[in-house]
Amino acid sequence: MEQQPLLKVTNLKTHFFTDDGVVPAVDGVSFTVNVGETLAIVGESGSGKSVTSTSILRLVPSPPGRIIDGSIIFEDTDLLGKTEDEMQRIRGDRISMIFQEPMTSLNPVHRVGEQIAEAYRLHRGMDKHEAMQRAVRMLERVGIPSPEKRAGDFPHQLSGGMRQRVMIAIALSCRPALLIADEPTTALDVTIQAQILDLMRKLQEESRTSILLITHDLGVVAEMADRVIVMYAGKVVEEGDVAAIFKNPLHPYTRGLLGSIPRLDWRRRTILPSIEGVVPNPLEFPTGCRFNPRCPDAGAKCRESEPALKEMTGSQKVACWLMERGC
Repeated sequence: MEQQPLLKVTNLKTHFFTDDGVVPAVDGVSFTVNVGETLAIVGESGSGKSVTSTSILRLVPSPPGRIIDGSIIFEDTDLLGKTEDEMQRIRGDRISMIFQEPMTSLNPVHRVGEQIAEAYRLHRGMDKHEAMQRAVRMLERVGIPSPEKRAGDFPHQLSGGMRQRVMIAIALSCRPALLIADEPTTALDVTIQAQILDLMRKLQEESRTSILLITHDLGVVAEMADRVIVMYAGKVVEEGDVAAIFKNPLHPYTRGLLGSIPRLDWRRRTILPSIEGVVPNPLEFPTGCRFNPRCPDAGAKCRESEPALKEMTGSQKVACWLMERGC
């Protein structure tokens, strides 16, 4: 069955104009999210993952940030052509987001039930009483015990796992078509992390919500995602089905990320493999492939010109001169 695109991002460029120069945080990123699927964006801190997600919702702080090029087609409409009032009606309704740290995303002076009810009042026109009833039911749905009592609590009275569940309740209250989850399990212990992922998967199955998962945790990617794009220094370096990427990573950066995952079959290894160096300063990106200073296989062509993202085998695309002749 042919997949139906819900979100199509094409040549997205989001730059930050600072006193030190222009920072190309997202530099020509393209991808598609289909209806009902989970697409993961992975990469180290500084690769442009979170800026990509905030660009979709038009939440890039301006100044200094600005989307300077590209298109973001959601449900056949370009979000970059929307007014701020129109975007306000889309955020929290058709597109919702789970932010990286719930303690800084939830309002500390409002009870959590009121914060969930606000979505129903804003997007569904419910009165205060009906919205609060819906909020309590939503807390129950995301697995919070004693939801009537917890609805009256402030964020600081809840555990990290419960605060994350409240964020999920807010995000899913209006049954969005697209859920953007930015590091949804950061700072949670493994038991709570598994519960959160199970909850997201269950709610996705119930409502056919598409998920754009932003993470650096490849274990979460393996468990949750259908497809994955790997970002480095503001660009997509590899894209493909999760099974294909894990079985046969093509880009040296992807291989490095997968190689740094601890394995249960290691016996005598004492040093965890890692990728040498760090993500480059965005004000001083290297010439050619941006990964070339850290790449153990880089050749002369890698240092001279930047490779384009090209389809290779099956579902995989890669931006690497090593996959072409002449390097």
